[in-house]
Amino acid sequence: MAQKDTSRFIPLLLTVFIIVSDQLSKAWVVATIPENTIGFRCLGDFLAIVHVRNTAIAFSMGDGLSVAVKLLFFIIVPVILVIAVCVVYFSRKIHLSTFQRWVLALFLGGGTGNLIDRIFRGFRVVDFISVKVYGFLGFERWPTWNIADASLVISGILLAISLLLENSETKEDNNV
Repeated sequence: MAQKDTSRFIPLLLTVFIIVSDQLSKAWVVATIPENTIGFRCLGDFLAIVHVRNTAIAFSMGDGLSVAVKLLFFIIVPVILVIAVCVVYFSRKIHLSTFQRWVLALFLGGGTGNLIDRIFRGFRVVDFISVKVYGFLGFERWPTWNIADASLVISGILLAISLLLENSETKEDNNV
């Protein structure tokens, strides 16, 4: 039993890895690339490493909101969400599969990485990965992102898949 209990914590190594790699990459960008400039390009114009700051959330949604509203929705609500995910993760009453634990660990890393920026960089999240998408969804370039953003998107997709698969397995079990 003790072995199984400790194995629940192994996915949290992913959380730590995401936070550290996110913050180190952002620190490198801040130290080496002037804000609002391109540091370098790779593969022609496909990939650029830039230094921009996002004062909102995905796709710059909420950029024009007041500081009080940003404080509520970009710091307080995410902190509550991270705490809630931790409660679920550490609860012995809620059954999570190993896969779901890894997904939540990925989410916690991404969420915490961007929260650190919002709290310690004055609501200004450092974004630096710019990818050309050739008009996909009306974008010439995808909105600039970072490691924490990628972790959040991937964890959201994986969690949705996990929940869909769980629902279909539950339906199959009920039909048997």
